[in-house]
Amino acid sequence: MAVPRPLIHNLGVLKAFNSLSMKEKHYAHHMARAAWHGARIILRQISPESIDIFDFILELYRSFSGDWDMLVAEGYIGQECCDAFLDYAATFLSNIGNYYGSGDQKFLPSVSSAALAKLSRKSLKLEALYERFSNAITTVPPYALGFPSDTMQSEYYPGDSTIAHNEVAAISRLLEEYSIFPENTRIQKLLSPQANTFQVLQASIEQDAEPAVLELPTLCATVQIKRGDHSEELAKICASLREAKQYAANEKQELFLSQYIESFRTGDLEVYRDSQRTWITDRSPRVESIFGFVEPYRDPHGIRAEFEGLVAITDREETNTLIKLVENSSTFIRRLPWAGGDENDGKGPFEKALFDPPDFTSIYSLAYCSSIIFPGINLPNYNDIRDDCGFKNVIIANRMSAESNRAYQSPFIDPTELDSFQRAKYPAYYWWVVLHELLGHGTGKMMAEESEGKFNFDIHNPPIDPISGKPITTWYKPGQTWTGQFGDLATTVDECRAELVGAYLMDDVELLGLFAYDENSEITAADLTYNLYMQLGTDGLRGLANFNIKNGKWGQAHSRAHFAILKCLLSDSNSCVTVDYDAPSKNLRIHVDRSKIVSQGKPALGRMLLRLHIYRCTADVQSCRDYYEELTRVNADNLVWREVVLAKQEPKWVFVQANTFLGGREVVLKEYPATAKGVIESWAERNV
Repeated sequence: MAVPRPLIHNLGVLKAFNSLSMKEKHYAHHMARAAWHGARIILRQISPESIDIFDFILELYRSFSGDWDMLVAEGYIGQECCDAFLDYAATFLSNIGNYYGSGDQKFLPSVSSAALAKLSRKSLKLEALYERFSNAITTVPPYALGFPSDTMQSEYYPGDSTIAHNEVAAISRLLEEYSIFPENTRIQKLLSPQANTFQVLQASIEQDAEPAVLELPTLCATVQIKRGDHSEELAKICASLREAKQYAANEKQELFLSQYIESFRTGDLEVYRDSQRTWITDRSPRVESIFGFVEPYRDPHGIRAEFEGLVAITDREETNTLIKLVENSSTFIRRLPWAGGDENDGKGPFEKALFDPPDFTSIYSLAYCSSIIFPGINLPNYNDIRDDCGFKNVIIANRMSAESNRAYQSPFIDPTELDSFQRAKYPAYYWWVVLHELLGHGTGKMMAEESEGKFNFDIHNPPIDPISGKPITTWYKPGQTWTGQFGDLATTVDECRAELVGAYLMDDVELLGLFAYDENSEITAADLTYNLYMQLGTDGLRGLANFNIKNGKWGQAHSRAHFAILKCLLSDSNSCVTVDYDAPSKNLRIHVDRSKIVSQGKPALGRMLLRLHIYRCTADVQSCRDYYEELTRVNADNLVWREVVLAKQEPKWVFVQANTFLGGREVVLKEYPATAKGVIESWAERNV
């Protein structure tokens, strides 16, 4: 897939940054430096060629001191080719690799190999770098990220020997037996004529001269645990975290920074889990941060996590608005499909007894080092910590603002409705994300045997499964986790469930009234609800772009989730939502019948939500797999739609972010223009 011209958005943060004290600015600066030093870890997790392409782009920038016009003037490249290369470079840097963060599909430069080779002749260093990636940058397959095969690749499983699904599963079970968490690991299969040997590469500064060795009889194999993956980058991250610690606002920040450093030094994720327990208690800090091997979206097995560093500044005024919802959360939890009756204060057995109001803040991102920049986040991902200690929600305000860009068209909306759709799109999307994070990811109780013979429910009188009407028969056994049990389904089902919670509540008059939307507001509550159902339809269609027809796999957890919701509405809402396909004009249109939203659309979403919730709470993996895989099966008609979706794809987002610099005792913020050149300059000046 060649890179089209991207839509570039500036994550503006100047006003928020200027509101900080000098001490807070120093803290934010060093934390941001720590975040950006994670870029090379992400690149190494994406593809074998990503680090070399990254270095090539920045070395080329430096060789011309950032003057791209000089590149054209000296005849290294024509203007059209230069513009195409700049678009590729900006897209690559924003996604931190040559696969889209959203969709996991490989993208190629719209520049010939001959032109790239000519650019490389500017210096010996450029030539050496180009030689290492010259074939990979312009070649497919691989088409996308996934289990290594003829068509997919994954650097969570590096090396020349292809690793099988059953081998990864067996190694994962072995690591679980030894209480070795998988999030900061990669697995390499080693060629050996004597026996199968697998090396588990564990991220840490410390490096093992001799790896620990475990036996895996089920595969007649040996598993080596070798620390030291990403050692150089983690050392730089920790150096910046130590600098930041001098400017910490309180003892809690000092403690979780120390825990980060210890975990990154040793590779011990139990220490990292402790850092999350501490981080949760640092409520509404002026400078918020998220660090670590966090999201498992890109691991085809669904448990290994991409490194992430986020540093952001809290907006107190916007946060006050979110607190209204937090304070009323229990009211709306009782209106979810699994709630009811007298048990658990009306919330039912599949919900926590106490919804501890989480820290929910609106933040402006200063440094967001990740392959995908999410509009909202709910962490930590460890369910036991969430249940015992709570969680945090953040809405990234300067990322959310991109959704209000009217240049981002909606080709699946009838032209007669486009203006009204665009007018209500941002507030509908905003509150959908808010509900997704707070009540989507924040609800649910996992039925579990916490230790041998100790259950968090009455094993002699188990809860009644509302789907079957019978007592539950499955639950999590000691040591089992949601991601470990559901594997490749975990992230997409979790996101789908969270999206459904938000959508299910988006017609609640009382809820929308908290935010001043009613029948008399400029954008009415009914307008928001209608718009949300239109978005459910358009997002479901867009999701098809991330379905890989070559291997029948979905490339992105959210895309699969959105398609699942669309399929549910098409099959179970009595035509509340329909899709019209006009073959001669190759047009797709989403239609929503306003009169059926409450009577038909909402119940359909509720039935789907209830299934996913109960499957998740009871560890009913097989029922979930049967239901979800059938729901997300792409049929012949859907493939026809997919061709239209691909032909009408809107520009991919590229984000340009600020940098901070020390100037004597001052901390200086520099923002960059929302252009491809601005993106490249921002990365060059990060010097990572």
